[in-house]
Amino acid sequence: MARKEVFLHKRVTKPGFPYPKHECGIFGVFGHPRASELTYYGLYALQHRGQESAGIAASEGPGKPFRVHKGMGLVSQVFDSLTLRSLQGSRAIGHVRYSTTGSSLLKNAQPIVVSCARGQLAIAHNGNLVNAGQLRDELEAKGSIFQTTTDSEIILHLLAQPAEPGEHQGLLRALRRIRGAFSLVLLTENALVAARDPFGFRPLSLGTLEDAVVISSETCAFDLIHARWVRDLAPGEVLIVTEEGQKSLFPYSASLPEAFCVFEFVYFARPDSNLLGKNVSQVRVQMGIELAREHPVEADLVIPVPDSGIYAALGYAQESKIPFYPAFVRNHYIGRTFLQPTQLIRDFSVRIKLNLIDEAIRDKRVVVVDDSVVRGTTARGRIMTLREAGAREVHLRISCPPHRYACYYGIDFPDPSCLLANQMDLAQIQTYLGVDSLGYLSVEGMIRACGLPANRFCTACFTGCYPLPPHHPMDKFVLERRPGSVTPLLVDDEPMEQPCLL
Repeated sequence: MARKEVFLHKRVTKPGFPYPKHECGIFGVFGHPRASELTYYGLYALQHRGQESAGIAASEGPGKPFRVHKGMGLVSQVFDSLTLRSLQGSRAIGHVRYSTTGSSLLKNAQPIVVSCARGQLAIAHNGNLVNAGQLRDELEAKGSIFQTTTDSEIILHLLAQPAEPGEHQGLLRALRRIRGAFSLVLLTENALVAARDPFGFRPLSLGTLEDAVVISSETCAFDLIHARWVRDLAPGEVLIVTEEGQKSLFPYSASLPEAFCVFEFVYFARPDSNLLGKNVSQVRVQMGIELAREHPVEADLVIPVPDSGIYAALGYAQESKIPFYPAFVRNHYIGRTFLQPTQLIRDFSVRIKLNLIDEAIRDKRVVVVDDSVVRGTTARGRIMTLREAGAREVHLRISCPPHRYACYYGIDFPDPSCLLANQMDLAQIQTYLGVDSLGYLSVEGMIRACGLPANRFCTACFTGCYPLPPHHPMDKFVLERRPGSVTPLLVDDEPMEQPCLL
């Protein structure tokens, strides 16, 4: 069959790009005759977590070859009915990717499938390993040959190594070697394995559909396929699903503090998902309520920035008693732009995604509610659009604290020197954005809105307080610079050796 060309719909990574990038989404099914089709729909529901590539690996059971199909682009672009029919089997895992380690290339698309002395293995991974560079150096020194530049392949190499006798000892030893954020699904010839790191940085949930077991990054995928949510996997849990049933192992000797990424609530997760027993949309509404309490202002309208600012804006309007009005209209059908804009269309990158209803805001005092400001370029463009449309006053409210620090656990926040709040104080940011006032939700207000204890969350991108500090500089291309020396990462002129806990 001729190769099908697939065009990629994604946010392009380039200097000055304003948004925090999505991470990845993973999905798995064990024990259903149409496992690949269910995985396709599961990935469709998780598309918001990654738009660079998508893939599915399927198995009919022991002794049967794994079938895999993956490609660059959205789930609907990578798969069609023909490819899904070719992915036969009662077990399948799938992945949607935004690259947080390694370039956006087909060779880095997941699931990664290998054959080794232990049989066939496939992996789909969400998160980042903070010791990826050291482990890859060690494995290459022993003769390992890598085909990708992702940290996920390192896990497969560890799994392929000889292990001491005992059931699952090779799996548990490999998981103990890796450090950082990982929620993953593994497909072996006999089992589906789901695992979370001992800090629980990234979400992972267990569901059932009739007699089948389903694993998903978010519960919204269960809703689409009519699966029943059972529970979240615990931090540090390794769930092994076979024909004989389910078994949970906890291979980590030390009990570590939970560090769930609070930004999942702020931005990443879909509003119809539940995380840590809390509905995401309701938490975001509460963030808006807290924001209105912390940063009140007299105004005529509360305007959300679609889509992630909508629920916080509803909360702000509810608490402030200021009318809610969706004056920004989002274009949901943006694809790759082949003709680069010139001066013919000013502010193209802003206006192509969000257009403003000028008549609604002319001569009005408006409160604009957004979930975050990272680099500030897009926020500044929106403010200019509001001014041009005749807004009398523009007050910006952000439903999370200022981003000042990099993330090492699976979110592609840029270098801290590119973060607006790392380079400017509040007054300078207000002047740069051109707003009449600016208010960020405090860390305490954000945690209150979640309704859970502060010690359950990672807030490192806001506070610089890393639950698991890396011991060398990191970025998404760390595995592509070969070879290279490792330099300690310094904070306040001292190496970060000890975890910093809230």
